[in-house]
Amino acid sequence: MSTDTDPPGGHPGEPHHDTSRLNWLRAGVLGANDGIVSTAGLVVGVAGATADRGVIFTAGFAGLVAGAVSMALGEYVSVSSQRDSEKALLSLEKRELAEDPEAEFDELVGIYEAKGLRPATARQVAQELTAHDALAAHLDAELHLDPEELAKPWQAAGASALSFTVGALLPLVAILLPNGSWRVPVTAVAVLLALALTGVISARLGGARPRKAVIRVVIGGAVALVVTYAIGRLFGTAVS
Repeated sequence: MSTDTDPPGGHPGEPHHDTSRLNWLRAGVLGANDGIVSTAGLVVGVAGATADRGVIFTAGFAGLVAGAVSMALGEYVSVSSQRDSEKALLSLEKRELAEDPEAEFDELVGIYEAKGLRPATARQVAQELTAHDALAAHLDAELHLDPEELAKPWQAAGASALSFTVGALLPLVAILLPNGSWRVPVTAVAVLLALALTGVISARLGGARPRKAVIRVVIGGAVALVVTYAIGRLFGTAVS
């Protein structure tokens, strides 16, 4: 069976654990970044409208919970769809192996030939792998799919909610600790430093240069803080 959706970079027998772990780390960093920006924008906007610590805490905590639930739900739905697709491909491969094993074997040989192996070597490799575990051989060579490492929706949802919560706690704590006019400046500094850190980490995980990533995320965060604070000052005063 062939597919046009094969991910790049796969090789026969290559472990998927490192790539999976890297993806989890990157998703965690991005989730924390979302928590920082969204919660910071919320609490700074409320702080622009009122100095009441209770109101700021209520708004920030509600935003944290709502954001974490939203992130978890979105991740669960997304990863559930991915798992359904993986299981469908797994079932299809099993059926094709049962119905026409010779054609599937020839296809496996062709895959290894396309990767640069000589025909005789490709056939030998295919024979040995098929004898060991035909399904695993085809899943790895064609789909780069490990049946023991299918997508885990609940795990993804929990990790997403946790990373968002960790990120959201920083601006919430930063806005509550200082008094009066220091709240917004302290929060802004803490948030921008945290965003710079997440920019560095995400760039390192992706093998990119940190400078551009840091600039993008810090400027974006600064704009969000300025806009939300201005909205809080403008509409808070107008409504009151």
